[in-house]
Amino acid sequence: MPKNAFYAQSGGVTSVINASAAGVIETARKHPDKIGKLYAGRNGIIGALTENLIDTSQESEANIAALKHTPSGAFGSCRYKLKGLEENKAEYERLIEVFKAHDIGYFFYNGGGDSQDTSHKVSQMGESLGYPITCIGVPKTIDNDLPITDNCPGFGSVAKYVAVSTREAAFDVASMALTSTKVFVLEVMGRHAGWIAAAAGLAAEFDGDAPQIILFPEVTFDQEKFLTRVKQSVDNQGYCVIVVSEGVKNAEGRFLAESGRKDAFGHAQLGGVAPVIAQLVNTELGYKYHYAVSDYLQRAARHIASKTDVEQAYAVGKAAVELALEGKNAVMPTIVRTADEPYRWEVGFAQLADVANVEKTLPPDYLSDDGFGISDKCRRYLSPLIEGEDYPPYTNGLPAYVRLKNAPVAKKTGSDFKVK
Repeated sequence: MPKNAFYAQSGGVTSVINASAAGVIETARKHPDKIGKLYAGRNGIIGALTENLIDTSQESEANIAALKHTPSGAFGSCRYKLKGLEENKAEYERLIEVFKAHDIGYFFYNGGGDSQDTSHKVSQMGESLGYPITCIGVPKTIDNDLPITDNCPGFGSVAKYVAVSTREAAFDVASMALTSTKVFVLEVMGRHAGWIAAAAGLAAEFDGDAPQIILFPEVTFDQEKFLTRVKQSVDNQGYCVIVVSEGVKNAEGRFLAESGRKDAFGHAQLGGVAPVIAQLVNTELGYKYHYAVSDYLQRAARHIASKTDVEQAYAVGKAAVELALEGKNAVMPTIVRTADEPYRWEVGFAQLADVANVEKTLPPDYLSDDGFGISDKCRRYLSPLIEGEDYPPYTNGLPAYVRLKNAPVAKKTGSDFKVK
């Protein structure tokens, strides 16, 4: 009898993570002789720990196909990091209990760096505790900070949203700058890696175009140098557009927007850097400002997704199942760039041991000499990732996104597990 499979979504969602889900589910359905039912975890790995499973076989082919154009996590996501086997053996024993009860032999976990760490730990669990489980990580993160893969599904669409928003906001500010706002600040995500902020640089076609300043986590914030550049931009262009990554730090290594709180993964909780930067400009230079925090909007904007990103997100989901059926274990599909012009790519794979807990930041040669912009090399890397449009269908003027039934699976273990 074929083994069943478990798929779950983890971490911050994206506009294309459901395309990866569609890739997993549709591919698994093509191999009924090797994969039985595919269960999804309600709210990520928590769904496995609490035996809160979803029967994806209850969803129509049309609904699964519609995931390709639906943003966010169709099955619910979570921020929950498994501890080491020695630190919390009970979690792993619980996973085995649930997997055994539902005859699960395949584990597909769709997420970023911390999620790939979880995928790796689950693969080690099977080996250490004597329960065979084929474990494949499925890459996803808007931060684009996973190693080995050329880029991460989810990033291209955020990059497109940020580049478009920066250009549009710049037109607005430029038209009003003489008598009104002279400085606009856009805050984007990116705790340690400035890939999203870098994407804003694609909005500039000619010298002097917005964004005139990009603030990266990889570049220590220099207040004097920054204020000088703002004044130069206003003097020369009449206005200044600033794109700032949430993870910008000062000379002491502290986040400018650190709130003092921690998130579920133990990361510093950031409280908003845009108002900090905007108020600094107003206090020191006296310019009227506006700021915006793109926040969830940047990662939920499926209406303006990159076609390249959608295709790659689906491809890694499909490849995850194919790798599992080939007998691979503890691996993650990767995007391999084979050419820049014209852009070409294919799917490869990497060992989870080489991916987990490794963070890829912007290389120094991707930054302009002054540290306030991107280099031509960075532009060549980024440009293909935002190419193409893949609009969702519209009904009554709004995107028609699918809502799944998410039919629950009857519990079989007869025990409860409380997630701490």
